[in-house]
Amino acid sequence: MNKGYNKFTRQKTTLIRRPPQVKSSKTQIYTKFHKIPQIRFEDQQLTSFSGLLIFQLLFKRMDLKNKLKKCFSHMKVSPIFGHHFIVMLLVVHLILGFRRLREIDYYRDDPLVLRLLGLKKFPDVSTISRSLSQMDTQSIANLRRLSRSFVINGLQRERFNRLTLDFDGSVLSTKRHAQGSAVGYNKVRKGARSYYPLFCTIAQTGQFFDMHHRPGNVHDSNGAADFMLQCFKKTKSQVPGTIIESRMDSAFFNQDIISLMAENHVKFTASVPFARFAKLKKMIEECSSWHEIDNKWSYFETQWKPKSWSSEFRFVFTKKKIKKPQKGPLQLDLFEPLDLNYEYKVIVTNKTESAKSVVLFHNGRGSQESIFGDAKTDTALGVIPCKRLSSNQVFTLASMMAHNFSREMQMVAHPAATRAKPKRPTAWKFKKLDTIRHQIIQRAGRLTRPQGKLTLTMGINPVVKKDLLHFMDVLQKAA
Repeated sequence: MNKGYNKFTRQKTTLIRRPPQVKSSKTQIYTKFHKIPQIRFEDQQLTSFSGLLIFQLLFKRMDLKNKLKKCFSHMKVSPIFGHHFIVMLLVVHLILGFRRLREIDYYRDDPLVLRLLGLKKFPDVSTISRSLSQMDTQSIANLRRLSRSFVINGLQRERFNRLTLDFDGSVLSTKRHAQGSAVGYNKVRKGARSYYPLFCTIAQTGQFFDMHHRPGNVHDSNGAADFMLQCFKKTKSQVPGTIIESRMDSAFFNQDIISLMAENHVKFTASVPFARFAKLKKMIEECSSWHEIDNKWSYFETQWKPKSWSSEFRFVFTKKKIKKPQKGPLQLDLFEPLDLNYEYKVIVTNKTESAKSVVLFHNGRGSQESIFGDAKTDTALGVIPCKRLSSNQVFTLASMMAHNFSREMQMVAHPAATRAKPKRPTAWKFKKLDTIRHQIIQRAGRLTRPQGKLTLTMGINPVVKKDLLHFMDVLQKAA
């Protein structure tokens, strides 16, 4: 310990020297392995998914199995493997990262998965397919209602001042003929048959609220008005006193949908299609005073309505500076010339906030595409596994629930990182389900009963231990 002199404070300070770190030699780090071990397969109650224990606690807290069973109470057929077991198996299957039904064979002997489902053996793939094909319209409606209820329970617990419901469709392609599918717009696989369900998502939690299933050849707004009205009514009745907002693209711009939102006191923004209204282009050309939002965005606004509409709304016209691509040779030895173009957008809204807030709020609508992307990558939302319509609808609902459960687990385990911001991002910094799999779920373990007590033994990894025990502690306290 030495004394030094601080030239800024002109005071003597005490310097603490750290002990020198002991370096490891090469012989302590490297070794040679030549022999390949002999492989032996035995039933030793080994699991590849030790971290699945946190989902067992979550499902127990939510009483998932009993609630799923009630969804099929109207069905007279009582197979050995109940329909609720099949749906729960699908949810777990997708949480583990598998996509095809045949891939169940890769973990059908895993003791921890069997314990989570309450089974001694897994059903065959043919049994699962047959059970899915037996599910009727009422079963699907019950599953949709149950999926909504889990999301609503989380919203009631968090008590948001405002909720943002985003609506958009997403193409689910199939490689073969599936009941109810059709050839429609598909920029990834042109000419392929597909479904085109309309989804409602909650921006604050990044979860799926509900789904309206449709064939692939319909317009975005097909059946949208009734579906939106149902979502607004269910949210308002279950979370009273909360401000409800919504964002839509230009496909939903029509008098029925816009009037519906205004009449139900929903604060909304919607993109306006230029192609249908030549007068909007004329307004932009004749405008001589644009108000600056920042160094990229400018705007002006007016009250307007199409001729066939009965009432006027607030229209916000925006232009954004974008770099113009350069053609021909550039004078690289002197400078790089830069030219700018403008990109125009028109937004209709009933919000009374500043134009900047309206533009930022509407531009935050892109977060829904991230939800679709995560669900298609992590929980197989884009997979169409069966030929029957009802089977595929149940699979899509299972994918939605698997995604929602991964978000619910993180919501319970961690406090919200942020509240309302102009773009309405998620209130948590969520990890993707695939990340959770690699970090926690896919961990080898062994189930034993020393002195009659069920014990799961895992390898010593301080980071995994810390995360796993944190999730278990929070979920047990919340139960």
